[in-house]
Amino acid sequence: MSCVEWGDPANPRVLVCVHGLTRNARDFDDLAQALSTHYRVICPDVVGRGESDWLLNKLDYQIPQYAADIFMMLKARGIKEVDWVGTSMGGLIGMGLAAQPHNPIRRLVLNDVGPVITGASLQRIGEYVGRAPDFPTLEAAESFIRAVSVGFGDLTDAQWRHVTLHSMKEEGGVWRMRYDPGIGDAFRIGPIGDVAIWPIYDAIKCPVMVIRGASSDLLLPETVTEMTRRGPRAKAVEIPNVGHAPMLMDAAQINIVREFLLAETRTA
Repeated sequence: MSCVEWGDPANPRVLVCVHGLTRNARDFDDLAQALSTHYRVICPDVVGRGESDWLLNKLDYQIPQYAADIFMMLKARGIKEVDWVGTSMGGLIGMGLAAQPHNPIRRLVLNDVGPVITGASLQRIGEYVGRAPDFPTLEAAESFIRAVSVGFGDLTDAQWRHVTLHSMKEEGGVWRMRYDPGIGDAFRIGPIGDVAIWPIYDAIKCPVMVIRGASSDLLLPETVTEMTRRGPRAKAVEIPNVGHAPMLMDAAQINIVREFLLAETRTA
């Protein structure tokens, strides 16, 4: 499993940032750089994505596998406590770990994900994940990325190019997605309905903040409201003019995460 690291490797305060389903570690470059004076920041490429290896059995692309991989990565580095920022799938991995006894997560940020994932959003994702064509140019690849990632919001041209460059790889004169198409197989097995994992959320004991894109079809307002009332009683923040999912690239979104993670430091 490949990781991108920021900050002082000797810093005992560690932040782990985990990306969404088809994304990669480089989504967090801006956030990691902004927080690297406070943390050692570790951004893994979940198996099958980015620079990490692909699995032979595509049905092993599941949350328990991802959580075990990251737990072992932390153990190999001797890290016993972390703060966690997880976007979409990365948030589900974080919830799974945070619900376990004696887990390493001290504070948890869930970026546009919660204990209920709508069937409509899963169906939308299943329509494109693992089915991207080859692209003759980087510009054509960027047009595709912009189209399927409209929920990211109003990114700058430079941000879209960054997202594209780290989403694609050039092979044999064409540009291809930098993830295993096999990660989409699970989305095409049988009918897709809403997925609810409230018992996992309710078992979380650490402080939680949930960020929702105001137009998200994956995380609904009523789910967020319920998250503030039960279990860890998450702090909730909504980002206007964004769907699924906020990219945490601009200063305002980064500051929301910083304020939550460093609140104890400032008030201590």
